[in-house]
Amino acid sequence: MEKLEVIGAKRLRGNISISGSKNSSLPILAGTLLSNKKVRILNLPKVKDIETMLLLLRSLGSKIKFNKKNKSIDIHNSKNIKTFVSYNLVKTMRAGILVLGPLLARFGQAKVSLPGGCAIGARPVDIHLKALSKLGVKYKIVQGYIYAKATKGLIGNTIKFPKISVGATENILIAACFAKGKTKLRNCALEPEVQDLINFLSKLGCKISGVGKRSIDVIGTEELKSTTHRVIFDRIEAGTYVIAAALTNGRLKIMNIDPTVMTTEINLLHKMGVKIFRKKNYVIVSCPKKLKSIHAITKPYPGLPTDLQAQIMVLMTKAEGI
Repeated sequence: MEKLEVIGAKRLRGNISISGSKNSSLPILAGTLLSNKKVRILNLPKVKDIETMLLLLRSLGSKIKFNKKNKSIDIHNSKNIKTFVSYNLVKTMRAGILVLGPLLARFGQAKVSLPGGCAIGARPVDIHLKALSKLGVKYKIVQGYIYAKATKGLIGNTIKFPKISVGATENILIAACFAKGKTKLRNCALEPEVQDLINFLSKLGCKISGVGKRSIDVIGTEELKSTTHRVIFDRIEAGTYVIAAALTNGRLKIMNIDPTVMTTEINLLHKMGVKIFRKKNYVIVSCPKKLKSIHAITKPYPGLPTDLQAQIMVLMTKAEGI
């Protein structure tokens, strides 16, 4: 696809069902590498990064089967998984770094390209690597590749992240599931996608406590089980449709969501004057002719997500005042 052509202006009206979360699906797919049992994942979104992650898993040796009937995929990772991830597979996807943790946890070694082939300082993978080193990983970076080894296996430790990082929290969380003893993670990300990953890993048999908290404790395990997991809804997609309905003075019923996950965004839009009727698994959005100006700050969850900043800025152009 080279372009999208939008012909307006129309009010958005009707019902729409929200897709599964891309940002939740990617670490969960990476986490399947921990297990040699069959894992079934439901509600995966049809987006490029998911296709790339599935290609990556296949390149490592994962057996992947699509089930058209219930729109799920089955993943089976044998003992013959490779531990080399090529630049060609992660050049367009930052989430490729998330396979580093599970590969080290299960096989004790990995060679993974830096995201986009960038220098280490360009993206915060240094947080991932420093945390892994505290679990006993030795690494070096040569020509855009991370060469990492844990010859004695991963060993539990206390890790305090220097800043809140969703990716680092997810990567180390997955790795810690096989670390010997207890791993204490501090200053963790609270994003719903992290909580969804914890729920998935717990279903596999990992021993994790601290769901929804900045402090997460993981007790290492060796035996995992087969499981089925449904990925949570995409709160960014849902928020985008809420704002689109408000922008066009439309009326939308947005389904397949949990409004409690979007409390900050909904409250902010309420202050602007957007009318949002909430139920257990859907919202109905409508908008008055006049919107109020607001002051907003993007922050890590439960704050306003940066990924909705652009959409809200467009909506703000319709508000009276600064």
